[in-house]
Amino acid sequence: MTVRHFLTLNDLTPAELQQIMQRGIELKKMRKAGEIFEPLSNQTLAMIFEKSSTRTRISFEAGMTQLGGHALFLSSNDTQLGRGEPIEDSARVISSMVDGIMIRTFGHDIVETFAKHATVPVINALTDDFHPCQLLADMQTFQEHRGSIQGKTVTWVGDGNNMCNSYINAAVQYDFNLRIACPEGYDPNMDLVNLHKGRVEIVRNAFDAAENSDLIATDVWASMGQEEEQKLRERAFADYQVTAQIMQKANPDALFMHCLPAHRGEEVSAEVIDAKDSVVWDEAENRLHAQKALLEFLMSKI
Repeated sequence: MTVRHFLTLNDLTPAELQQIMQRGIELKKMRKAGEIFEPLSNQTLAMIFEKSSTRTRISFEAGMTQLGGHALFLSSNDTQLGRGEPIEDSARVISSMVDGIMIRTFGHDIVETFAKHATVPVINALTDDFHPCQLLADMQTFQEHRGSIQGKTVTWVGDGNNMCNSYINAAVQYDFNLRIACPEGYDPNMDLVNLHKGRVEIVRNAFDAAENSDLIATDVWASMGQEEEQKLRERAFADYQVTAQIMQKANPDALFMHCLPAHRGEEVSAEVIDAKDSVVWDEAENRLHAQKALLEFLMSKI
């Protein structure tokens, strides 16, 4: 059987992504109903963390338990990876003992190399370039609240970071239009933008970008590893806070999303994140259900 990996949204077809979304919704209902479903019984997921985490660790670890399997937490401090063992060697050894590998790290080349040399599915749980698991949750959340996102307009406000790059991939895979409001010098991957010019555009004014949007999403101004740039970024992003005034430019039923953790008063006002059209808590919970659907898709041997 061919091993499938999930390093970006592009590793699955649009039909497969829709299948995982619907399955995530089903698994969520089963969980709420107290139904026991354990297709990954006696399977182990190795979770490699080189960056700190709350939602990612809890959702994958709880998800594997709920699916009948086991999640093994590994940090670079606890393994030979932290002492310079080649990624290729670690991939071969770890994948010989487990049924899946989840990695949260810095360079995207690390997960690519790991996948190339692993004999089990490898999941990107965040790199500096992409965060595809978060998009699975975001798309499921939109579906639950507003129905299909196909043909809708999404506005990203803030840094052109890994989340923004994944939103570009999502625009293609889920068939929506994306506006990116970011200051010059903080653009997303321009190769991705240029590749999808008909679907993705950069708009420097956040108010203009929000016009008639169905979803507005943002993230912190300084991601992990950029803390020393905090003051510089606060100045650069001063006009890119998602406020009630920004939301008023969007459609009346527009949703607000944030992958969390959020800094109220920086990238989003407290008024917006705590408003009725903010779905950040459902979005966070859906990391569990969407990733369970992904784990079942990649690892189930039934």
